[in-house]
Amino acid sequence: MTSGFRDHKTKFPVAALAVLGILTVLLAACSPNGAPSISDLKMAPMADMPLEVKEAAVTVREAYQFAAANPEVLQKLPCYCGCGPMGHTSNYSCYVQSAEGEDIVFDTHALGCGICVDITQDAMRMLQDGKTMTEIRAAIDADYSRFGPSNMP
Repeated sequence: MTSGFRDHKTKFPVAALAVLGILTVLLAACSPNGAPSISDLKMAPMADMPLEVKEAAVTVREAYQFAAANPEVLQKLPCYCGCGPMGHTSNYSCYVQSAEGEDIVFDTHALGCGICVDITQDAMRMLQDGKTMTEIRAAIDADYSRFGPSNMP
């Protein structure tokens, strides 16, 4: 006589093994031997971001947080989205209009510009990989100059 209970017993180990396999893969991705995580970078608190940034996609939110906390990095990198005529003088300008001390006036431009955000995300990844600012600038120039003129010399 076969019961439904017995069927569940034979299926459970297979399901448990599948879940265990998935968890193993996910944990391996978070291991110290993997790529550095965004938590390795200096980031401004999300609480300090304007509502539009808080409601944006994750990559955009991270880019704004990074920009606010790392002006010395993004002020050295150009943007190639064509924002120079808007008065933007670096990739940092795509995120921040002005900053005096801890008072930051954010620019909404990068909320709708994938090139600005991609440049910042690339810079973040390269910093995590241990690249120098010279290497990062060269990579940004090589990868993004096809989109338009640089907004900085």
